Formats: sequence, structure tokens, C-alpha cells
Amino acid sequence: MEALAARLSQLDAQAEGAIRVVMFYDTLMRRRVDLPALARASAGLAECGVGMRLHGTGRAIRVSPDGREAAAPPPPASSSAPVTLDEEEIGTVWLERPGPPGQLDAMLLDRFAIAAAAVVERYGPARTTMADPALVELVVSADSDEAARARALRLLGFTADLPVRVAAVRSGLPLDRIAGLLCPDRPVKAAPLPDVGVVLATTLDPTRLPAGVRAGIGAADSPDRSWSQARTALRFTTPRQPVVRHADLGALALLAEVPQDAARDNADVAAIARIADSSDDLETLDTYCATGSLRRAADCLHLHHSSVARRLEQIGKTLGIELTEPTGLLRARLALTAYRLLAD
Repeated sequence: MEALAARLSQLDAQAEGAIRVVMFYDTLMRRRVDLPALARASAGLAECGVGMRLHGTGRAIRVSPDGREAAAPPPPASSSAPVTLDEEEIGTVWLERPGPPGQLDAMLLDRFAIAAAAVVERYGPARTTMADPALVELVVSADSDEAARARALRLLGFTADLPVRVAAVRSGLPLDRIAGLLCPDRPVKAAPLPDVGVVLATTLDPTRLPAGVRAGIGAADSPDRSWSQARTALRFTTPRQPVVRHADLGALALLAEVPQDAARDNADVAAIARIADSSDDLETLDTYCATGSLRRAADCLHLHHSSVARRLEQIGKTLGIELTEPTGLLRARLALTAYRLLAD
């Protein structure tokens, strides 16, 4: 140590500063900071505004010298550097120095970019959310043992101290785009499995999903049970309710466990099947069941309430159910749900 100290004392100021920059970022990596914390620390070290953008999310993080996130449009970068991971450029970091570049700006940007790549790798690669389907299947399969599941999660970039949420998705949009919308800022992985896409993430925000996407959200702590719940919830989705959380289904989830033959032979479900060829009748019944009110259903359908009343009277006669009675409305709701589960 004495020899190292003696050698360091002989270095010029620029070399000493470079070593301090390296040690600064090494310390940040040992502390396992996230991207916002990395940007704040870099702004403090550079004594100017800094920014970073990851291509996978398109999200930019800009921080002023005082450590606060900058909201104004960024000025032209005084210098920048690519963020690379596995020899692929996944983003950019930059400095917003108003004057001439500092002597250590190139070194600082280089270490900033290396640190950003390390954070991305630790918390999940941002260059793509798509994952090896075999690994994802290990995570969600009920047949996997816990050791294999834990190893698969580590390989996918998830840490043991964070819960993993599971969503089952159907959409005509690319699955990686859907996954990025569900979880834009935290670890997320997606893979297509037979007939459905699976998304694994530490947090899920389905409010960001565009129209036309169906998603079921699991609630269990274990990924395999959560995947089973997510697939069940997906079966309950409709154009009116494209996202369903299994936790919100309650006792309705039991309908998914009814054998198909038993559901098909039920008189109420069979009656729903008979009116299914009429899209108007099915939409009217669905709207009435969802709102529970003749006038609210009329408002949703953009019809006069008397027209909706006549439709419901005819539908009720076809079904053999008195729809204006609470028991009849409950029967219609259950039958309509069971019919949709069969169709799914």
C-alpha cells in the first residue's frame, strides 16, 4: 500500500483526477445504484447537466447539476458516448456543459456509459424485452422445481429480492412493445408460449396498454401460480373489459373450473348460444348485464331506453329468463360469462 501511495503521489493532476473518476464509478457499482441515482451522481461529479437515453424504452433521464431531474428540453449535448452491452449499442449518455469541455469529460462519459450498461445488465437488458421461451417456461411451469425456477429467473435478469409479476397477453402488436408498455422502467421479460404471450416483470401497469390488447394479471407470489391465474383472468377479458386482474374476479374465477361439457349442457348457457348469432342481441344483453340498469345501458348503446326495453323483453323470452328481476339478471350474467369461457 505504501508503494501504491508513493506512485499515486507522483502522478500529475489529470491522471489523479482520472483515477478518482474510476474509483467514483466503482463505488457506485458496489452500491448497486439504479439509473436515476447513477445520473444524479454523474451530474454532481461533472458539475453540469447530464442525461441518458435507452433505446429499448425511449425514455430519457436528465439531471441538473443540483441533482434534480430536468424537465425543460435538453440543450445540445456538449459531448456524448454510446452505452453498449454485449457489443450492441443500447443507449446514449451525454453531458450538457455550457462552456468548453473539461479535461476529464471524455473519461467521465466513458465510465458513465460503462456504469449505465452494468445497471441495465443487472436489472434486465433494456435493448430487448424478449427472452428465451425455454427459460420463461421454466419460470411459469408448475412442473419446475424451485431451484430450476430460481436459476431461470437469475438468467433472465431478475434478482431474488424482488417479486415477479406475471401477465398473460393476447394482441396483434409485437409482444416486446406490449411488455415495454406494461413495465417501462423496471426489469421485464416476455416470450410467446402456445396461443398466448407471457410477460414477467417486477411491476405491471396495464393502464398504459393501447386499445385491442387483452391481458390477464396474476396475483400469486409464486410465478407458476401467478401464471395460472393470469391465464384464467385472460379468459374473462372482453372488448368492454380488456384487462382483468385475477384478484378482482373473486368467486367468478370458479366458473373457469366448471367442466366444459357441464357448462355446454346448462340450459341458460345453451340459450345464450342460440342468440349469439345476433350481434345486436348479444351486445344489448352484455351492456345490460354490465351496467345493471336499463337507462345506463341505453346511454352506452346510444339508443332510447324504450328501444332497449323492447330488445331486452324479446331477449328474455328467447332465454326464458326474466331479465328485470335480480335473480334473472344474475342468471344472465353467469350464463353470458360461462358462454364466453366456452368460446375462449
